Amino acid sequence: MLEQICQLSRKAGDAIMQVYNGETPADITHKSDDSPVTAADIAAHHIIIAGLRELDAETPVLSEEDPASWEERQHWQRYWLVDPLDGTKEFIKRNGEFTVNIALIEHGKPVMGVVYAPVLDVLYSAADGKAWKEEGGHKTQIHVADARPPLVVISRSHADSDPELKEYLAQLGEHQTVSIGSSLKFCLVAEGKAQLYPRFGPTNIWDTGAGHAVAIAAGAHVHDWKGQTLDYTPRESFLNPGFRVSMF
Repeated sequence: MLEQICQLSRKAGDAIMQVYNGETPADITHKSDDSPVTAADIAAHHIIIAGLRELDAETPVLSEEDPASWEERQHWQRYWLVDPLDGTKEFIKRNGEFTVNIALIEHGKPVMGVVYAPVLDVLYSAADGKAWKEEGGHKTQIHVADARPPLVVISRSHADSDPELKEYLAQLGEHQTVSIGSSLKFCLVAEGKAQLYPRFGPTNIWDTGAGHAVAIAAGAHVHDWKGQTLDYTPRESFLNPGFRVSMF
């Protein structure tokens, strides 16, 4: 099924690129929390929902663009977790750092994940404890890797407005930093290009599920600041606690 999910993410990415390249109007609006949504988000959502229903009609889907109610999902043991366009702010800024995120959650754990960056045409995937990167027609297995000083990857949208992050980095010791949008941060740790991704600012579960799957399959650890692994067991709030993704 992983290959079919990869193909589905590419199909959603093609729809996103039609908007990105101006073939379809962007139609930018804002949700109640003031986060932006575009025609690309909606088009990718519909493609992914239809594709998942065709592939796996029995498993419910939780998508950012049409989240199921708490009453509907409170007893879910297995579900698809989807962010049709992760990094909408980066999409609007046209910097290419946005992704399609699809994860399969079983008993609170992300057991399969696909992260596809359409502009970069790079796809990360994970299942059965293994993670891969596809780029330029080549598919290679990826693993975390050590480096000194470590490279710390931080959110492009929150890098200058997060005092907790600034304090954490000041106490970290010698390191280098790079800013990037969307769930690509998880993937940089997974493929060994970065060693640490600390997150203090808010995220929702659909922002992290697919990247989490890729990271842990590549040997990384994804824990909240109390040392507990991020848990996707249904709860009323979609918000994650702060967390860190690291190779150690």
